[in-house]
Amino acid sequence: MYTLHMRNRLKEFRARHNMTQEELAAKVGVSRQTINAIENEKYDPSLSLAFRLARCFGTAIEELFMEE
Repeated sequence: MYTLHMRNRLKEFRARHNMTQEELAAKVGVSRQTINAIENEKYDPSLSLAFRLARCFGTAIEELFMEE
């Protein structure tokens, strides 16, 4: 079975927007721990969460998440 792992630039985008993990979590409806796990590449977000994160930063999903 093929497992896709994603790299991400979430921490970079969050820093650019002067946003804490907690603020971002509240905006997209998840816990701060979820944001932390995504940033540390311990958790790949669902497609709907990836869209919400990209929308929050006004960017394309491909700018935030890349195949590894």
